[in-house]
This record gives sequence, C-alpha cells and structure tokens, in this order.
Amino acid sequence: MTQIKEIGSLCPVDEEGYIVSQSDLNKINNKFHEVIQLINECCLSVLQKEIHSIYLRGSVPRGLEIEGVSDVDAIIITYSNPQELDLDWVEVTEQFINQKFPFINGVELAFYPLSEIEDSKRYCSMIPFILKVYGICVYGGNLIGNLPNYKPDSALANEHLIHLASLIDRARHDLEGNDDIEDIRDCCSWIMRSIVRAGLALVIVQEQAYTRDLFPAFKLFSRHYPEKEQEMRTALWYAINPLSNPEEILEFLEHLGNWIKEEADNWLKVYNPTRELHLPLFEK
Repeated sequence: MTQIKEIGSLCPVDEEGYIVSQSDLNKINNKFHEVIQLINECCLSVLQKEIHSIYLRGSVPRGLEIEGVSDVDAIIITYSNPQELDLDWVEVTEQFINQKFPFINGVELAFYPLSEIEDSKRYCSMIPFILKVYGICVYGGNLIGNLPNYKPDSALANEHLIHLASLIDRARHDLEGNDDIEDIRDCCSWIMRSIVRAGLALVIVQEQAYTRDLFPAFKLFSRHYPEKEQEMRTALWYAINPLSNPEEILEFLEHLGNWIKEEADNWLKVYNPTRELHLPLFEK
C-alpha cells in the first residue's frame, strides 16, 4: 500500500506571472530513453503517415519519477481526428511496454488531433496547456514553442471545473454494477485525481498558483476549506490506493463528490456564467 508522500511542488512563474515549464530532455533518467524509443517505434510502425509529433508529459520529463510508482504518459498528435483512426492496437501496446520495463507503473498513449492544438492560441485548453507546461517533444515537429503562455487564473481553473459534474456522473455510471476489479480501481484512481485537482481549481484565483501534483494541490485546497481537509485527504488516499469495492466509491461520491459538484457550480456562476467550454487567454 502506497503511503501519502509530501512530494510535488507548485509550478514556478516568471516575473509577469506566467507558468514556466520545468520539463527538459536533459532531466530524463537514462533508463527511460529505451522506453521512449519503444513508444515511438510502436506508434510509428502503425501510424507513420498519420503522426505529426509525440510528447512525453508528467514526472518523467521533470526528472521527478519514482521507480515502480511513476507511469509514462505519451501524447501523440495526429493529422487526422483520432476517432477516425484504428486504435485497437493501443491497449495491447501499452501492456507490452509496461511489462517490458519493471521500473514503470503503467503506460498511457493518448491521441489528439493537430487541429485541437493549432486552434487553441486564444483560449485555455487542457491538452495544449499540458504540452506547454509539462511536455517535451520526443518525435516530430515540436509544437510547444508555438503555444501560448498560461497563468494560474480563472481560465485555467475552468478547465478543471467545467467538466467536473459530467466526470463524476460518468464515474458513477461506470461503477454501478461493475465487477471488473481492475476497471473499478482504474475508475477510482482517475475520478479521485480529478476531485483533488478540482479542489485546487476552486482556489487558483485566490492563490494565483497551480500544480498537477496531488499533495500540494490538496494542501492549497485545505487552506481554504479546512472543514473538508479530512475528506479531501481521503480522496488523495484513494487516488494512490484505489478501492476495488464500487459501493464504497459510490458512497464517497455521494458525499464529497456531490459537495464539490455544488462548489464547482457556484464557481462557474461567478467566473463562467455562460458555461463556455474554454475561457480566453490574456496573452503577453
């Protein structure tokens, strides 16, 4: 069982308040170079003409990976809409790569269209933001330099809160009547991560700070909502030690899940009353 470790940090900002990326090719542990090479080879062997570029995100490109705990997350940008591509091979490939390297704890290959990146110059959108702040290019034409700069502000917070209610409802739907232990645990982990990060999003405007790291996100939330600190700590615990009993997860979502849905709705009434999917950036 993984203990909650007081690790992670807030994103640094420059003198104008824009978030500065901490990802760098030189920070990648040498043992991950073979993982990256295999990811590239597997993707290109199937979709060579469709792939524009491949990126690594998360703890690995920041040099903060924990052996046996950290996963490897790749973002693959394609010329076509991924919904129009045959991606049936992806899950098997993820499992193959994960089993080949015992020092990683999972592989995710996520596909997004080039148009989504190119059309996001004037508003905040999560995938371009992740590429800019947490990503490094490991194949193809690097889009990161063409992406806008981002501040820890309401536009960024909106990315976590505008879809929160639907995410919680989706988790409930996926859990009800589910007896697939692995699927239940995966669902528990991602919805609890979403809740912890949504907790941070509620206070981004006041704190003018951002992180995707779970522990510092939990700490900032608790500073503003001390009465919910214990419940959010439980969400953090479930994120790293996911439950296999769907009824326990559903019961938790009835309490903290419903509460944070209501808080997100109140936030949206103030900062995004028209419920725009993306809010505009104030670019330098």
